[in-house]
Amino acid sequence: MTGDARTRADLAEFLKTRRAALTPTDVGLPDGGRRRTPGLRREEVAMLAGVSVSWYTWLEQARPINASLEVLDALARVLRLDSAGRNHLVELAGHSIRHSGSPLGADVPEWAERLLGSVDPAPAYLLGPTWEYLAWNEAQAHLFPPLVDLPTAERNLVWVVFALPETRELIVDWPEEARRVLSQFRADITPWRDERAVVDLVSRLRSASTEFDQWWERHDVAGFETRLRRFNHPTDGLLTFEYQQLIPAGRTDLRFVVQLPVQEENLS
Repeated sequence: MTGDARTRADLAEFLKTRRAALTPTDVGLPDGGRRRTPGLRREEVAMLAGVSVSWYTWLEQARPINASLEVLDALARVLRLDSAGRNHLVELAGHSIRHSGSPLGADVPEWAERLLGSVDPAPAYLLGPTWEYLAWNEAQAHLFPPLVDLPTAERNLVWVVFALPETRELIVDWPEEARRVLSQFRADITPWRDERAVVDLVSRLRSASTEFDQWWERHDVAGFETRLRRFNHPTDGLLTFEYQQLIPAGRTDLRFVVQLPVQEENLS
């Protein structure tokens, strides 16, 4: 399958899964009783978006047709997509809105090295466009020691979350956290979805992790959100961190993530 064909197929599946997740009452239509298949009908989406049923059907059939930003915004509204979902839809449809940098050979700016050192002892790391670890501080190495010795090809946050048994033991509520990571990763890598490095990474992950393989089919996307994450550290015990993410001006291909320690007594 060519890159264009794969992208059209991804767009089609994304639309189908989002349509299946809604009910008529979600979009202000009469309930109408039980349906043979869950979700909205194609004709309902088409009507609410102001497009023809045949055109929308072609879109879900992965036919090579063009969609304007105005139509895509209308579909995003009908399908109740958030900003991450809308951006994902727009880019799958061929409109580049976030592409910056390259998925390969991302450099580590000098300021990033200084920033990593300045936030220590808060664990922090720098991610490249496809969520590869580019750099980290000593606190991050202490939080997750296997990171230091990983081969370059496996120094990827998603690989670490899904393919390493140590991570499942380390992260409290691993399934929930892993699903969130996958949704955010899928949204972020949309501009580089057809690059060989990305295709290979996803293929390896689908082979290495049953959960990744199953959840990848859901086509869920999400943006980053500040949240708490808890760890069962082998020597330090239960740790809680507040996650914050910085996107540098002019380098939207990079993600600087810092994990601010939170004391347990402050959580009550």
